[in-house]
Amino acid sequence: MKSYTHFTLDERICLQDLLKKGKSYRQIAEIMGRSPSTISRELKRNWSKKKNHYHAWGANVKNICRRKNCHRKNNLLLNEEMYQFTHKGLLQYWSPEIIAGRWNKEHLEKLSFSSIYRAVRASQFPGIKPWTHFRRKAKPYSNQKKSYTRFFNSSIHDRPTDADNRSRFGDFEGDTIYGSVGKGYLVTAVDRRSRLLVAVKCEDKTIPVINKAFSLAFAKVSKQIEPMTLTLDNGTEFLGFKDIETENNLKVYFADSHSPWQRGSNENINGLIRFFFPRGTDFRNLPQEQLDSVVSLINNRPRKCLGYLSPIEFINKCVALGLTI
Repeated sequence: MKSYTHFTLDERICLQDLLKKGKSYRQIAEIMGRSPSTISRELKRNWSKKKNHYHAWGANVKNICRRKNCHRKNNLLLNEEMYQFTHKGLLQYWSPEIIAGRWNKEHLEKLSFSSIYRAVRASQFPGIKPWTHFRRKAKPYSNQKKSYTRFFNSSIHDRPTDADNRSRFGDFEGDTIYGSVGKGYLVTAVDRRSRLLVAVKCEDKTIPVINKAFSLAFAKVSKQIEPMTLTLDNGTEFLGFKDIETENNLKVYFADSHSPWQRGSNENINGLIRFFFPRGTDFRNLPQEQLDSVVSLINNRPRKCLGYLSPIEFINKCVALGLTI
């Protein structure tokens, strides 16, 4: 059986001419290679009652308008609880995939992340826009390589297997986030298993300042997780890593040059921090309360890799199960 196709403009012009010649529906259907019922439906849908005739261009415009308005309404807008849950998640800067995954984990009625994207782009959530609440933004590409002053002997390839496969808590990835010239830095550390983030402000990236920042960071996080290893890139600010090891009772390892994927958890969360603090942010004058608020938002953000639990929830669940932290 031949599948049905909508009338084209050329077919409508042909239909208009055949009607003017006084052809019957069956004669028109035979000439156009259509069924009589198809001809009848086309005329019934697009007949101009005001002028009492069929006009090809008018019929084509009516068809286009109907097709624009015939799409199914977004299920997200039909369920008030689902809508409020999504809106709350967006206000906390959760991604549509995280919101959908968390909802589907807790409810029988399913939510698609594509429905959330469509609703946001259609301005269905007050104050929520893709460029204000979605993280992905275009970044300039550069193949210019950084220069390094020395090679570190403590390689990531010597890191314990437990740290590599994320089977224990306490294996951190660390880095610095640059504000702008003379505007300070952030030192960040992320636990590889729980993805828990800790961040500290620092005035510059001299070795003593960076070392002190890591000590402050690990002092904060040690209440929840005892640090055992720290994986860094080959930046010159980490030349004092031996002092970091001594002061924090841990082992430092270094990723290969130009291999950010070896510290993927930290790179990913640094990108999330950049959403809140774009390039040019003056970290020296950043209120501590604002930094703590952003860190809290990130640590309470559900993660797909954690079964849509947040790092805080994941740690609490492990504590409840009696697992070693």
